[in-house]
Amino acid sequence: MSDGRAIVYTVSLRITDMRAEKDYYEILGISRDASTEQIKRAFRKLAFQYHPDHNRDPEAGEKFKEINEAYEILCDSEKRASYDRYGRVATSDWPGGFESFSFGGFGDLFEAFFGGATTGATKRRAPTKGADLQANITLSFEEAVFGAKKEIEIARIENCPLCRGVGSKPGTNPQKCPDCNGNGQVRRTHESLFGHFVQVVTCPRCGGEGTSISDPCPECKGGGKVKVKRKIAFTVPAGVDENYRMRLNGEGQAGVYGGSTGDVYVNFSIQPHEIFVREGNDIICELSINFAQAALGDSIEVPTLDGPTMLKIPPGTQSGRVFQLKGKGVSHVDGKGRGDQLIQVNIATPQSLDPNQKKLFEELARTLPGAEVSGNKAKKKRAG
Repeated sequence: MSDGRAIVYTVSLRITDMRAEKDYYEILGISRDASTEQIKRAFRKLAFQYHPDHNRDPEAGEKFKEINEAYEILCDSEKRASYDRYGRVATSDWPGGFESFSFGGFGDLFEAFFGGATTGATKRRAPTKGADLQANITLSFEEAVFGAKKEIEIARIENCPLCRGVGSKPGTNPQKCPDCNGNGQVRRTHESLFGHFVQVVTCPRCGGEGTSISDPCPECKGGGKVKVKRKIAFTVPAGVDENYRMRLNGEGQAGVYGGSTGDVYVNFSIQPHEIFVREGNDIICELSINFAQAALGDSIEVPTLDGPTMLKIPPGTQSGRVFQLKGKGVSHVDGKGRGDQLIQVNIATPQSLDPNQKKLFEELARTLPGAEVSGNKAKKKRAG
């Protein structure tokens, strides 16, 4: 069918008392003294003409069944003799009747008659790119931020270095295949009731290569390929993140039939940092200060990816405030700038006090306002 789908027509003919109501000679358009060859020629012509996939006439299917029925009877000498004598094929002559047979589409008709042979030449193998490979590597937090020089080891298929992928011993060359004469294909002729049928297939001797190797390379045993381990050095760009994927062009498996080499894809995972947490290109850390530093202000040394720097804490700083250090974050992978470092301040409440500290806090407490519950403020905050 034109859309590629095959409708299977199954013909199951069982004749146990077939009278002369059907004239098989007339169905095939032949005389009663027609030879076997004439019967075959007539059947070939009509089978092509009335096969349902070739003929869209609604009555073509029934006509096709009649043609096959007539051919099955008249091409068998015993069945034909019984039909000529009695106008039927007796069950004793043909126990069990006709065998069921199916034809699914016009191509299946050929397959049924030619034993699976098909027309058309087998294409020579085209150059194919080699397979890609995968590698996994773990980076430290700093290596992901600033980039690094790394090396991986992979096992891959390469062209044999001794014969350069040819497969034959150095100093010799593959010879033209004697079976296909270098074409990579051979022709086979089948005899069928439709006549001669030519099938073109891949040469079984050379596998479609067109050449044969009489003196194979001792290194690759004639295959032209060897498996080797290679160390590959590469540079990790600054700013890579978890699940970042990097391609190393041309470092994969060797191509076949002259195809290009595959690639290696490196997948990265990042170790966590003791202090910093990454969010995109920004990094976040927490800083704990005491009550006095929060109330009076202070200058505190804080860590950054570039080394320690001073952070000014203004008087009256509240717990949870976030300070921003511009350009102290992670580099963008494209090299255009860096993110920021965000520092969240937490005011640490002491778990225990010595007598002197306790006395000082008691004196401070007498001068500071006490706890205050303000429903109006809470209401306004919730409404806002």
